[in-house]
Amino acid sequence: MKNLSQMMKQAQEMQAKMAEIQARLDEAEITGAAGAGLITVTLSGKGTVRRIHIDPTVVDADDVAVLEDLITAAFNDAKIKMDALVAEKMSEVTGGLQLPPGMKLPF
Repeated sequence: MKNLSQMMKQAQEMQAKMAEIQARLDEAEITGAAGAGLITVTLSGKGTVRRIHIDPTVVDADDVAVLEDLITAAFNDAKIKMDALVAEKMSEVTGGLQLPPGMKLPF
């Protein structure tokens, strides 16, 4: 019975750490860029778009496709950085243990 209570205590501690990390991630900002920084997209640690900056020099009404591609590339850059930050923070909680396939954090 002692092991069960110890496991429950460890689970509660891990849950508290997870809540703290999720709160910190929501406050974090990750910026991705494209076009040598002419387009930037800033995401929260949970993936919510916070800001988009478009340098006026890339705005061309006759070539909207380039602008769309640059915004997409900047978003994808920010998402990759955000995923790496989340993985780093989650490894602090899990002690580097890998999660089972299909299980993704934060919930």
